[in-house]
Parts: sequence; C-alpha cells; structure tokens
Amino acid sequence: MLFRDYDKRLRSVIKNVGFSGVVLVKEKEELILQLAEGDADRANKTQNNPGTRFGIASGCKIFTAVSICQLAENGFISFETRLNDVLKDVFPLFDETITIHHLLTHTSGVPDYFDESIMDDFEELWKERPMYLLNHLRDFLPMFQNKKMMFKPGEKFHYNNAGYILLGLIIEKKTGLSFQDYIHSQIFEPCGMKDSGFFRFDNLPENTAIGYIDNEEDGTWRTNIYSLPIRGGSDGGAYVTAQDIILFWEALCNDKLMSGEYTEKLMSPHAKADENEYYGYGLWIKKKNEAIFKYHLMGYDPGVSFHSAYYPESGITLVVPSNKSYGPFTVMKEIEKDF
Repeated sequence: MLFRDYDKRLRSVIKNVGFSGVVLVKEKEELILQLAEGDADRANKTQNNPGTRFGIASGCKIFTAVSICQLAENGFISFETRLNDVLKDVFPLFDETITIHHLLTHTSGVPDYFDESIMDDFEELWKERPMYLLNHLRDFLPMFQNKKMMFKPGEKFHYNNAGYILLGLIIEKKTGLSFQDYIHSQIFEPCGMKDSGFFRFDNLPENTAIGYIDNEEDGTWRTNIYSLPIRGGSDGGAYVTAQDIILFWEALCNDKLMSGEYTEKLMSPHAKADENEYYGYGLWIKKKNEAIFKYHLMGYDPGVSFHSAYYPESGITLVVPSNKSYGPFTVMKEIEKDF
C-alpha cells in the first residue's frame, strides 16, 4: 500500500471537510495509519485521541446480524424461521410469510419507524415520542407495529431500521437476555472489545466523544443529546473505539465468532441495492469487475457518522468514526485512491 504517511493530500481533505474523529488503517498485521482530529468535547476543548469512543449509528447492525447467525448455528432459529412464529400476535397487519432472512437483508417490506428514503430529519421522531422513553427495544413497537406493509416480502431491497429492531426482539426472545447484554457477552467480550458498549446518553463513560450538529449558515453548533434514543439497540447506537472495530473485523474474518459456514453466509451478497452494491447480513458489499472490492459498514445520525471497511484482496482494514454528521465518507474515498 502506498498510503503509509499522513501526507499532504489527506491533510488537505481533513482540513477542507472539517473532519472530527479518528482514522485507523491496518494492513494485515501492520498499523499503517492512525490519526485523531477535532474535539471530543468542544466546550472543554478536549481533543479526540486514538482511544476515544464514538457512536456508530447503523454501523452496529452487523452485531445484530452476527448474533442471529450464532443463534441459527446453535439451532435456536433458522434463516427461514418466520417472524410470526417467534413474535406471535404482535403485528396484526404484517405479512405472515416474513422470514428472518427477509429482515436481515432489508427485503421484508415491514413498515419502518424511520424511512430514510422519504425522511431526512431523525429528530422529528421525538416530537411525539420523547427520546428519553426509548430505553428498551420494545419501546419502539408503538411507532410501527400497527402500520401496513410497504411491499410483499422478498419483492425488493429497501433499507429498514424497524426490521433490525425486530431481529433484536427475536434475540431477546430466544436467549432470555437483553439485546445489549447478549452483544456484550457474545461479541464484545470474545473480540476483546473492552471499550465498546451500548451506553446511555445520560451516563457516558470517560473518553467518549460528544456528537455535534453544526449550523453552516451562522457557524453555531449544538450537541445531539436530544436527537437520538437514550440508549442504542439492535438497529444502531453502540459506542466503539476504532481499535475495537479492527478487533471485530479480525474476529469475524477468522471465524472466531461462528463457524466458517455461517461467516460465509453473513458475508455473501443476498440483495442488490445498487449497480455494484449489495447487502449481506448486516453489512454492505461492493464489487468491482464482478469481484468483491470491499465489505463495509456505515452509520449516520445527527452528530454521528461512521465508515469502516475490509478489503479482502489486500487485507486492509479501515475505520473512520466521527462525532460530526459528515466527514468519514470523504476521508475513506481519499484513502481508497491508493489501493
């Protein structure tokens, strides 16, 4: 890889985009780029550092998908298990043929509580239902459980947050644990992700970046404390360090979280999202010339943006979390020019 130094090109991109966060690039066993920019706490002028925790929004859907694969491998469910067979009499207007596979691949057609194709302001959701009431996955149900289906299961790909709430509820039903406790014991601990967790907004641990929403018109800013659910869940909202995500990719790709058969299932293209963009179970897959160029995770919330990717041909892993609503995508694309 040519991009071994924090050179002028990346400096220029970081400055122009006003990047605030961490960039970590590892090539096989060698750490080749690590930097931190911006403030974790603007009011107190506390800078981000390589060990800062960041929210990753939907980037943690992969944890939900891995959990479902673990349950499938251990015989608790199958990918063809129907939603209605696990969560009975909860969704009166949902199609009875919805399967776990449909939910994992965003092809279920269930109504979403936040449909990103037609809504662009996540904060609007909390005007009718205060964000501080969303302590558990079940607290999301009134926002979508009595709505009509968007389309028939399997008909098409349509990114869906509610589908991953349902997967989290299935995990809780089958294990008897809270979703967050299951992720901690079955993913974070085995991976050695000691700094990651589903922390409450009103009880964040030390060295956690505060999310910021900038007003470009007048240069003012505010935190995202009133913009997100008080605690993250199965569709998004974990806090991680960049190094912990590296550890997660290494555990996943070396079959330490489940057998090779189920890892392959998770990392196979199941639904076509765009011309060269596919979705596996909980992660995106981009192809170039019919070959897989990268597996990648991403997440966006007010005051949160995140990209991470594993490039199988080179063995490179990239992690770019930020405590602003933008930046990681631009940084990632600049780094990819050297691949």
